[in-house]
Amino acid sequence: MSARYLKKVLKQQEQQQQQQQEEIDVDEEEENHQSGNQSDLSPDSGTRPSINPFDLLNDDDQDDPDQGDDSEVVNEPLEVNSTKEEPSALENKVNVVSTSNQKSKKKKKKRGKEGSLSSADKVEKPLDAVLETLSLEANSSGHQGGPAKAKAANAKDGGKLVKQCILQVDSKYLNAENELRRIFGSKVVKSFEKSHQAGSSRQIRGGRRGILPHRKTILVTPSDHWPRWDGSVSMEFLETRDGYHYFRYVHSSSYGQAQRKFETDKAIHDLNGIASILLHHPYHLDSLITMAEYFKFVGEHQMSADAIAKSLYALECAWDPMFTPLQGNCQLKFSHETNKPLFSALFTHMRNMDRRGCHRSALEVCKLLLSLDSDDPMGAMFCIDYLSLRAEEYAWLEQFSEGYKSDNSLWLFPNFSYSLAVCRFYLEKEESSKDSHMDNTKATSNDLMKQALMLYPSVLKKLVAKVPLKDRVWTEILKHALFQSDEAGIPSLDHLINLYVERNYIIWRLPDLQKLLRDAAKQVIETQETNRSDAKDWACVRKEVFSSEKNEYAHLLVSDFSDSMPTIPPENLQNFMVDPRMREGIQNEIQDANPPGNGHAPRDVANRNALAVLFESLLPWIHYGDGDGVDEDNQPNGVDQGNEE
Repeated sequence: MSARYLKKVLKQQEQQQQQQQEEIDVDEEEENHQSGNQSDLSPDSGTRPSINPFDLLNDDDQDDPDQGDDSEVVNEPLEVNSTKEEPSALENKVNVVSTSNQKSKKKKKKRGKEGSLSSADKVEKPLDAVLETLSLEANSSGHQGGPAKAKAANAKDGGKLVKQCILQVDSKYLNAENELRRIFGSKVVKSFEKSHQAGSSRQIRGGRRGILPHRKTILVTPSDHWPRWDGSVSMEFLETRDGYHYFRYVHSSSYGQAQRKFETDKAIHDLNGIASILLHHPYHLDSLITMAEYFKFVGEHQMSADAIAKSLYALECAWDPMFTPLQGNCQLKFSHETNKPLFSALFTHMRNMDRRGCHRSALEVCKLLLSLDSDDPMGAMFCIDYLSLRAEEYAWLEQFSEGYKSDNSLWLFPNFSYSLAVCRFYLEKEESSKDSHMDNTKATSNDLMKQALMLYPSVLKKLVAKVPLKDRVWTEILKHALFQSDEAGIPSLDHLINLYVERNYIIWRLPDLQKLLRDAAKQVIETQETNRSDAKDWACVRKEVFSSEKNEYAHLLVSDFSDSMPTIPPENLQNFMVDPRMREGIQNEIQDANPPGNGHAPRDVANRNALAVLFESLLPWIHYGDGDGVDEDNQPNGVDQGNEE
């Protein structure tokens, strides 16, 4: 039965009772007036006059469908019942009450809205005060000086806050699979994943069952066949200084033993010994990164990327709750030995995503890498311009070049000098296509390109050879004295130019950019014919910027910025596979880890090459027992171990 029908039935019943009751009430009221006795009107009296509350509800329902204030309407007629009036006057009173109720409900709703706004204002004020207090505490060192000095420090360090905002990482672009879906479509990516998951379906037969799900991470997506995180690495908070929170990684005692064995195997170039470490410590970071390099050299790029992803998964699982690197306000100094694997893994991960064509995801990783250590130990500064151009983040690149350093000196690096000209070229095309007003306060792409050629003319000859640019016009341009040499004579500058050409040469294969470079080079030559002093002035600028006689960037290898995949013949790798002095020790260690009497080693790894065993363990359908460091015979929550066939 519906509520409306029930209300109608009750109304009819109440009307019948009301008619009978009203006749009795009128007689009693007359007697009460004469006697002046009020005792008969007590709440316990059975002759108490009553008004049907459903009548009021029905009256309200005709105009106002909202029934949220029914309780208020029911309670209000009691005031009317306490009056001593005639039935006709009483009916008029009911009508007045019903109309007044409608007005009061509207007023209450209006007051409710105003009250909610005022309450929201009351909530926001203390919230803003709390946020301001937190920011003052974060930006002050040691809580010294009080709020006044903290505000002064905030004003002084405005450039640092701008740097943090520029380097904030957008987590939704960190996933390379999402970018592949945006590029190729979900159907193509799903079909590709299904084709590669067909082979791993055999994991159901020989794999372990009842494995708990992996922890969700933002840097990588863990595979189902990975072992569980063993907690061998953690992170500790060091201090807060100048608005940055400083952290470092900490190793457990078992991890320290594995690390010492790794250092021993590394000293004698024993790759097989390093592989044996991963059989017992699947998340040993240095071993994973070393094996990733080995897989890359032998052409197993997917296995190399998988090893890097494992290391990033372990590193992220160890993050401290206060560690928020995506906000750009946390520092992990490369000088701490335990922090170095994160930088190596992030740099390799960035390069892997770039090779897959996921340039936006690679850009976000590059921003994260640059924000973790302001000293930039991995040279992320010399990749970020290329990735911005490939990801078509032109506006962000200009903003970054203007705000990252307070002195606006990024354009003095050769990669930014040329990339900003390219960036301005594409921004001009976007503005012209939208018919919007162009910003006349900024230099044009042609002016920026001429400036780059005057400041670093040796880049042109290297680009012509690397791209390559085979038109006859380039031969004529390179005959000019300004562009004849491909060396600047400054070690640091020459090294940075080599990095730029190796990293960015591919974008110069576009005809539009070749035309921009060619026209600017011709105009520079024409200017040199009339005014030769400009070249000397720019030479003085180069020497002032790169004044050191040593190569300050020698730690950055050109091969690390190259798209070419290095390979080593297998016969050369055999010298690093097994050292005769370590073969017996490795076999003994494997036998000790899997004694014959333990009864749960699914496959025999004794008397086998540890590297071959590692290769097989990376396959999802191969089961090697305690790969995750947890005894599966004693699994928590009553999980049964899968049977091997």
